[in-house]
Amino acid sequence: DPHNRQEKTPKTQKTLPAEMISRNNFSVWNILKKCIGMELSKIAMPVVFNEPLSFLQRISEYMEHTHLIHRACSLSDSIDRMQVVAAFAVSAVASQWERTGKPFNPLLGETYELTREDEGYRLISEQVSHHPPISAFHAQSLKQEFEFHGSIYPKLKFWGKSVEAEPKGTMTLELLKHKEAYTWTNPLCCVHNIILGKLWIEQYGTVEIMNHSTGEKCVLTFKPCGMFGKELHKVEGYIQDKSKKKRRVIYGKWTECMYSVDPKVYDSYKNRPECAGPHLNGEHSADGEDADEMPEVQETVTVIPGSALLWRITPRPAHSAQMYNFTSFALTLNELEPGMERLLAPTDCRLRPDIRAMENGDIDSASTEKERLEEKQRAARRERSKDEEEWSTRWFQLGTNPHTGAEDWLYTGGYFDRNYSDCPNIY
Repeated sequence: DPHNRQEKTPKTQKTLPAEMISRNNFSVWNILKKCIGMELSKIAMPVVFNEPLSFLQRISEYMEHTHLIHRACSLSDSIDRMQVVAAFAVSAVASQWERTGKPFNPLLGETYELTREDEGYRLISEQVSHHPPISAFHAQSLKQEFEFHGSIYPKLKFWGKSVEAEPKGTMTLELLKHKEAYTWTNPLCCVHNIILGKLWIEQYGTVEIMNHSTGEKCVLTFKPCGMFGKELHKVEGYIQDKSKKKRRVIYGKWTECMYSVDPKVYDSYKNRPECAGPHLNGEHSADGEDADEMPEVQETVTVIPGSALLWRITPRPAHSAQMYNFTSFALTLNELEPGMERLLAPTDCRLRPDIRAMENGDIDSASTEKERLEEKQRAARRERSKDEEEWSTRWFQLGTNPHTGAEDWLYTGGYFDRNYSDCPNIY
């Protein structure tokens, strides 16, 4: 029946209701000069520096390339699965590229759900702590193929010209048919030139993906851009088996694509005579008054003959620059489809008035609503401390990650039963 078919294809929005608001008349410096070296989670930033999504919606962007998880599930060899999981881990942070707007801090108890039947999963997330701010999420395959979950505390530091975000917390991906669990932590993300010049983003640090069932490990290095920008966006690493033998080399850029190649092929390619020669590997220094100009983006990834493509990024929509540099996936995340409001928990971000106002281009209303919600949250906290009441989370509880043994927020289930009578009134 064609009518039913139509229901299943999501009619998702291709643009936002309004273009983004100009930030030209605002100085971040006036706000930030008081906070050098400080933790930024306690600083209230004017709403104009935000993008119209909550951090809970931003972390659901990890799911944009879920097809990679499905592909990993279908492979019979564990090294082949690991290289696709590594591509997924890189793809999960690829939407950060040029996303210089700050997501809204979720309110305590805020939730976000995302069901994508076309991609075969559903996700629920909850803001489980306010100081420190911790967001927990849990995604599950609709066909019991995988579970992907984690909790993130985005620790922000201000370094004079840049803000560095360290996403503390572990990602866990379980491939159920293979009885495998992979864990890793995400790289650091840095926004440059928050005072002066054009904002730009880099991600760096080492990401170690562990297969807890086989002992295989993938070590990926997200490279800092270096003095001449040669390394900008580059990711390089290798997969080793449990006897520490290198089995694959993985390389590419987190903004573009990732490849895998045999280590011997990689080494002989790197040792060609034309690759030898002086290497200038200076780091850029943090002094000087000028903006740290973003290096010219170098030619795309040089493909070593014999490599296999693991993942290629989905191109941004044409008008992305006027839409907070959103991906096509991000554009759909705050959409309130007809009839959806009846189903959603009352704590869902899509019902949050300040984000909705900003998406509609109404900055004044976004600003007053944001202040009202934050004040409402403070008042509720004062009431609780007066009654010596603890905040209790609704869908997640603090427990132990069975694979790492570390403390983790685990989904307790039941969200999709649609009984929300005891959800807090946070908006």
